[in-house]
Amino acid sequence: MLLKSFITYLTHEKRYSQHTVTSYQTDLDQFEKFIEKSALGFTEVKHTHLRNYLVELMEEGHSANTINRKISTLRSFYKFLHRSGKIDQNPSALIKAPKIPKRLPVFVEAQKMDHLLDSEHYFDESFPSVRDHLVIELLFGTGMRLTELLQLKDSDIDVYAGTIKVLGKRNKERIIPINKQLINQVNTYIELKKMQNFNNNLLILIVTNTGAAGYPKLIYRIVTSYLNYISTNEKKSPHVLRHSYATSLLNAGADLNAIKELLGHASLAATQVYTHNSIERLKTIYKQAHPKA
Repeated sequence: MLLKSFITYLTHEKRYSQHTVTSYQTDLDQFEKFIEKSALGFTEVKHTHLRNYLVELMEEGHSANTINRKISTLRSFYKFLHRSGKIDQNPSALIKAPKIPKRLPVFVEAQKMDHLLDSEHYFDESFPSVRDHLVIELLFGTGMRLTELLQLKDSDIDVYAGTIKVLGKRNKERIIPINKQLINQVNTYIELKKMQNFNNNLLILIVTNTGAAGYPKLIYRIVTSYLNYISTNEKKSPHVLRHSYATSLLNAGADLNAIKELLGHASLAATQVYTHNSIERLKTIYKQAHPKA
């Protein structure tokens, strides 16, 4: 009952996306299984139980990023219980998160993306191929998140204004400009989608080969399969294309605040991570070109 109330709070009051709510649910289900081994309920948990749980996660080999996310979930949950009067003290208040080693965002160079998207070798005129091409173009050409892509409707694209309306985190809407080539691809895809006679009235832009709404694993498969052609990076995901979009803009001289708005970041700190990639690029150019390097 406590968990159900918290999930309702996240969904209706905090207005988190379904993807985020599912992550919270999964983390708390896992924690519940842990405390059930000690015959405990959520309201009986003490600081020591949380600490033991984190030790178990570390021993299981979970990354610092994963553990920090689970800590964040538990903090939010117990803050909610404390504020609701279900517990007298918040057991998560003293929990310390492990330090996360700084890692630069993984990205694919703009030249490689241009080769993939402009070459006739990788895509044909079939519906699945046209859709896959559009998926890659949208992710790299707008920097939108996976969940934002899956929520897109045909009507969110204004072909006359050359913009896409995106519904981001916490239902925050933003407008992203797109180029003429991408507009043409959208038009081609929508017309081809109509010709498939899927016999449904789905308003969702990205659909499967049978006309059902697109889903995360489909997008991951599309992105991974095509990035395999051009990238040796171990990590290949929709978010890598988001990183690639931001890095390309920064390398081309775009203002950091403008990139922040395009990405839908809540703070500039989240965007500044991309400056490290640009600095590393400048160092490489300096070492290659400067006689004193």
